[in-house]
Amino acid sequence: MISIPEFIPGGSHTDERGTISFVNEFKFDAVKRFYHIKHPYITVVRAWQAHKLEQKWFYVVAGSFKLVVVRPDDWENPSTGLEASAFLLNSLNGVLHVPGGYANGFKALSPNSAMIVFSDFTIEQSASDNYRFDQKLWFNWDII
Repeated sequence: MISIPEFIPGGSHTDERGTISFVNEFKFDAVKRFYHIKHPYITVVRAWQAHKLEQKWFYVVAGSFKLVVVRPDDWENPSTGLEASAFLLNSLNGVLHVPGGYANGFKALSPNSAMIVFSDFTIEQSASDNYRFDQKLWFNWDII
């Protein structure tokens, strides 16, 4: 059974020394690697990357992103009318866990937004579980 995307809330604390942001409930037990993505422009869309098995966790470190997920019904020729779920992520609100079985796409909502993506697959494992779909499927990225 495929689980559903789950938002893991975070928080922050500010005092005279500055601000600390945290996501205390995020467990790193399954993480094997991570990478950093920076979007200097709000016009760039990265969609759709999908994995049948690999799971990912998305954590915004600067700015904000609209991250959208869809569960493909067919990995070679998915339906065009699938329902997408959108999440607004920023550097203060937490981590989005996307289990295997989903396609994801995202767009920065402010210039120079950046996020860290954690994965439970090595780069070699991910390459054999990698599916790409046209970014025009399932979500209108012009309406954000």
